[in-house]
Amino acid sequence: MSSDSAITVTNVGKNYHIYEKPHHRLWQMFPKNQRTWYRDFWALQDVSFQIKKGETVGIIGRNGSGKSTLLQMICGTLTPSTGTIDVNGRVAALLELGAGFNPEFSGRENVYMAASLYGLSHEDVDGKMQDIIAFSDIADFMDQPVKTYSSGMYVRLAFAVIAHVDADILVIDEALAVGDIFFTQKCMRFLRDFKRNGTILFVTHDTNSVISLCDRAIWLDKSKMKKFDAVKIVCESYLEELYASNSSKITTESSASSRAFVAMESFRDVRQDIINQSFFRNDLEVFRFSDAGEDFGTGLVQLKDAYFTCLNQKAVSWFIGGEVVDLHIVAHSKIKLFSPIVGFLVKNKLGQNLFGDNTFLSYINQRLVVEEGEYFSAAFQFRMPLMPSGDYTVGIAIADGTQESHVVHHWIHDAIVFKSHSDSVSTGLVGIPMLKIELGPYEQQL
Repeated sequence: MSSDSAITVTNVGKNYHIYEKPHHRLWQMFPKNQRTWYRDFWALQDVSFQIKKGETVGIIGRNGSGKSTLLQMICGTLTPSTGTIDVNGRVAALLELGAGFNPEFSGRENVYMAASLYGLSHEDVDGKMQDIIAFSDIADFMDQPVKTYSSGMYVRLAFAVIAHVDADILVIDEALAVGDIFFTQKCMRFLRDFKRNGTILFVTHDTNSVISLCDRAIWLDKSKMKKFDAVKIVCESYLEELYASNSSKITTESSASSRAFVAMESFRDVRQDIINQSFFRNDLEVFRFSDAGEDFGTGLVQLKDAYFTCLNQKAVSWFIGGEVVDLHIVAHSKIKLFSPIVGFLVKNKLGQNLFGDNTFLSYINQRLVVEEGEYFSAAFQFRMPLMPSGDYTVGIAIADGTQESHVVHHWIHDAIVFKSHSDSVSTGLVGIPMLKIELGPYEQQL
């Protein structure tokens, strides 16, 4: 294995003997037995690839394709039936929920036990315990048996352990699907920091998160590796086959023609009135601004409030996707600001950036000066996209300077949380309100 390789998998397969009845297993043990009482089941067959140090690789595929089996063999909890696996570095794994924890032990005792499996001494864990507890954010339950934990608490503690064992390689199998949006985004931020120097192997059914996080991807299908390439190429091929297998594939010849777009200053979705009177209405519940989440910056400017309003100019706790909203941000400065920049960024539960903006370009020729001790505000008016069901956060930041060179004074990752309760999005991370939708016979222009 080359020095720049983190994981090398060569012709790996995993075979299980499947017995129709329990006593067949016993009969198979007789040395003079000429009959085979089992059938072979290959959970994985003839898989080969190499992952370099510092790479983040996603593994995608349908249920039963062999993803979890492959991870378990890389982690050493399963032995390959054929082939070899070479791993260069310490591996920390987050596999099925609660794996490696003793349900009768307390959370604290499980931390010591799990960390010891990664080669850490009792003294090493003592030095990291407070950081592990802070990351997991379950300090009040650390001395309770983990059998009393919820699934979200299991994941919090398990991820906190693997985040602090100084691993070279992280292996994660679907576990981040459990847990609230705050912790999931904390994990995604950790993974993005870790991938600067470490190697990540990431299994999920969500191709969007693979595209967002990974450099390359492996597609497993029916126990075999179908493709290993750049993440965009693999995910597009996977989705193409997935959709093709679920519906008839229709091929048509088309000719493209250009049309002029109409002015969009005051457009609204042509279906909005119908949608808003049906169960497809994209109801978005907004929770109050909080400055208690993860943040960073000089602290010389403090975000004080942020809220959404609709046309009545009152702060709302509920609004509808596809309608015009205003995001208001209020801050207080302890110093004089010569070129303040206020911005926001909307993310989904996996931490993918959906959309956002800042004030820099709008005020590049009329910069606002904020005096020491003053309050100031920013407002962004936009048509809220249609949001798929799920949880979202709004990160808010205040800086001073230019787009290219600035000082961040206060950045709160999860300043506002909002939840989409219904889904009228047909596909994609967000839905765009449509100006016009037409369906009818084709009339050829001569």
